[in-house]
Amino acid sequence: MTVAFRPTPSVVRRDSGLYGYERALARRGLGPVAGVDEAGRGACAGPLVVAAVVLGRRIDGLSDSKLLTAARRESLYERITATAGAVSVVVIEPAEIDARGLHRSNIEGMRRAVARLSCDLGYVLTDGFPVPGLPVPSLGVWKGDQVAACVAAASIVAKVTRDRMMTALGDRHPEYGFAVHKGYGTVGHRRALETYGPCPAHRFSFATVARSGPGEVMSENEVGAGLA
Repeated sequence: MTVAFRPTPSVVRRDSGLYGYERALARRGLGPVAGVDEAGRGACAGPLVVAAVVLGRRIDGLSDSKLLTAARRESLYERITATAGAVSVVVIEPAEIDARGLHRSNIEGMRRAVARLSCDLGYVLTDGFPVPGLPVPSLGVWKGDQVAACVAAASIVAKVTRDRMMTALGDRHPEYGFAVHKGYGTVGHRRALETYGPCPAHRFSFATVARSGPGEVMSENEVGAGLA
C-alpha cells in the first residue's frame, strides 16, 4: 500500500518578525515568495492598483504603507524597485471596477500581477484573503502588510504608484482635490461631488458617487452597489 507523504506543517509565530513567513517557506523549498497587495480599494474615484513583489535583499523599515509618512513611502519605494527580485503593477480603471464589481476586480488584479512577475515562484502571500486561480500555492494572511515583508513591500509599491496617479488626476480635475484625498470619500470630496457631479475618474457603481449632485451620469450597475 502506498502512503501519501504529508510534510510536517510549519508554524509561523506572530512575533517571528516581518521576514518570518519568507524564512519558513524558504526552509520548505517554497521560494521565491511573492507578496501581493492593493491600494485604492475604498476610494470612490481613481483606479485600483495592485502590486506583486518578490524581495531580493532585506530592506529595513518595511511596514504597512498606511502607517508610513508619504516621504518614507517614497524612499522605501525607490529601494524596493531598485533591489527587488521582481515587481509588477496592475492598474484597474474605474470603468472596469464598475463593470466587474470591486471584489472581482481586486481578485483579477492580483492574478494579473502574479502572472506578470518576471521570475518563477514557489509561493504567494496575499493580504487579507485567499485568491483562487494562482499558478502556485498561496495563503491569504490577515494584516499581511504588517506581518510579511513581501506583502508590506507590495503595499508600498501599490500605494506610491496610485498616489502619483491621483496627483496627476488632480492636475486635470483640480475642482475635486484628488491630490489631497486621493479619491477617498472625505467631506471635501463629497462637497465637490455635490457641486460638480462626478467626472470620468469616478466609480459610478459606488454609493457616494451615485448620490452625487449636478451633472451626474449614472452607470447601469450604479444603483444599490453601496461599495464605498
